[in-house]
Amino acid sequence: MITKRIIPCLDVRDGRVVKGVNFQGLADVNSPVELARYYSDHGADELVFYDITASAEGRALFTDILVETASTVFIPLTVGGGINTVEDFDRVLKCGADKVSVNSGAIRNPDLVREAARRYGDQCVVLSADVKRVDGVFHVFAKGGREDTGMEAIGWIKRCVEMGAGEIVVNSIDTDGVKGGFDLEMLSAVCDAVSVPVIASGGAGGIQDFVTLFKTLPRVDAGLAASIFHFGEVRIPDLKDTLAENGIIVRR
Repeated sequence: MITKRIIPCLDVRDGRVVKGVNFQGLADVNSPVELARYYSDHGADELVFYDITASAEGRALFTDILVETASTVFIPLTVGGGINTVEDFDRVLKCGADKVSVNSGAIRNPDLVREAARRYGDQCVVLSADVKRVDGVFHVFAKGGREDTGMEAIGWIKRCVEMGAGEIVVNSIDTDGVKGGFDLEMLSAVCDAVSVPVIASGGAGGIQDFVTLFKTLPRVDAGLAASIFHFGEVRIPDLKDTLAENGIIVRR
């Protein structure tokens, strides 16, 4: 079994970390800089930083807070939000990101994935797929989960991997913030379709949900969560201790 990664997610709006349920009802949590520093010092393997309203508002991802956040952490940082061109990749990487996450920008221009992978390497390009069931079919959503593209999600994810996406974050809108466990059905379908690393996002309510995730779907590379970490419901060192006790390999 490969070493599993634990990744806190910072959803940032107007310079503050926020969290909601099913991508709705966002509430203020904390400063991204302070949270990033805390997680970097307390066992997180990586961080994901999303400017969650950049695409919906048609603007570029803000850079001042990103630069400050990147300068405080010493673990890999993936950044997304308002990534629409290869120039956006360049700008975010120069601000200190290690990887760039693309969602709505790739939906508008799928060649963006190919162009970015060619210039920066597959390992730098992360496809963030916001997925929700619509009449029993997995659909891709754009603009922070606000807009149903009508595209079938598994085929879309597979296509992006073929174009050069080196990692997939699967955000289940159905389970986001509900704390009822990860969307195992959705994640299994993605793992069956691609061979690149898959990160599970949406639904973690406690330590046992991570144990269940990695035991049930050993091909999932990482578990991503927000509110349970932000509000102190789960401490990453405790989570890693329990995973290790269950035979799941983690960095200690």
